[in-house]
Amino acid sequence: MSNTETHPTESICGAEADGPSPPGIEVITPRDVPLGGPRAMRVRRTLPQRARTLIGAWCFADHYGPDDVTESGGMRVPPHPHTGLQTVSWLFSGEIEHRDSHGVHAFVRPGELNLMTGGLGISHSEVSTDRTTTLHGVQLWVALPERHRDADRDFQHHAPTALALDGGGEARVFLGTLAGDTSPVRTFTPLLGAELTLDPAATVTLDVDPGFEHGVLVDSGDVLLAGTPLKPAELGYAAPGRTALTLTNRATEPARLVLLGGPPFPEEIVMWWNFIGRSHDDIVRAREDWMKGTRFGEVHGYDGAPLPAPELPNAPLKPRGRVR
Repeated sequence: MSNTETHPTESICGAEADGPSPPGIEVITPRDVPLGGPRAMRVRRTLPQRARTLIGAWCFADHYGPDDVTESGGMRVPPHPHTGLQTVSWLFSGEIEHRDSHGVHAFVRPGELNLMTGGLGISHSEVSTDRTTTLHGVQLWVALPERHRDADRDFQHHAPTALALDGGGEARVFLGTLAGDTSPVRTFTPLLGAELTLDPAATVTLDVDPGFEHGVLVDSGDVLLAGTPLKPAELGYAAPGRTALTLTNRATEPARLVLLGGPPFPEEIVMWWNFIGRSHDDIVRAREDWMKGTRFGEVHGYDGAPLPAPELPNAPLKPRGRVR
C-alpha cells in the first residue's frame, strides 16, 4: 500500500502522549487517513508526524486492519510512482499481489518481507487477492541517503525464521540484526526491522545498538516500553544511547509489535505524495515525469489506468529532518 491520499500535504500533524514520558521515551499517537475513494480503506499513520519525521531512515509507517474485505473492499491501488525511497511491505494476515515496472510479479504474504527500491523512479500496483478475507499489516518506507537516492530499481524477498526470545515470545527479523539473527536483505543505511510477539505477562529485554534510535509500533496488547504504556496503534520512540529495550505485555493475550531502528538520519528530506526528494523542485520534476509517462516505467498485467498525481499545494514544499 502506498500514499493514495486524494489531497496529500507536506504539513505534518500529530499528537503527543497525555502527560510526560521518561527521558528518551516519546509516545506518538496515530492519525487516521482514508486511502482511495468512497470505500476507502482507513490506515493509522504514525510517521511522519509534526512531532517526529524520521526514526533512523524510516520515514513512513501506516498500520492497517484487521479489515474485513467484504466491508472495506480490500486493497486495489493502481500503478503509481515512487522516488528516493524503499518500500517495506509486511502482513499479519491476507495476501497482496504486487506488480512493478522492474518486471516483478510477486505476492506479499504474512511473515514474509517484500522490499522494493524506487530510487530514480519505479511504479507498482498492489491488489488484495481473492483468497484474502482479512487484511492486516503495515506499510513502511525508508528514505534513501543522498548518494543513493537515484539507485536502480530492485526488489527483494525474505521469509525470516521465528526465533524464541528469553522471557517469552518470538522475533522475526526482516531487516538488520536482533537476538542473534541477521537478515540478508540489502539496505542503503543500517536499519532494524522485526515483528515481535510477546506471551501473556511476558517481559523481554533485547540488546540493541546504542547508536540507533528505535520505534515500537503496537499492533495488539497492553504493552510497556521501558516502563512507558503503549496502546494499540501507538508508536513508542526511544532515543539513541540505550543498549537494551525492555518490553512487557500486561495483557492476558499475546501482544504483537513491530520494532524499527536505525542511526539518526543526518539529511533533510521533502516528502509529498509518493515522492521523496531534497527540494520542492525535485518533487515538481517527479510529478511532471509521472504525468508525462516518463522515467517510472510501465506496470504490465494490471487491469486499469495508472493513478494520476494530485495537484501540488500552492506553497513551496519545505525540507524536514529529524527532531533534535
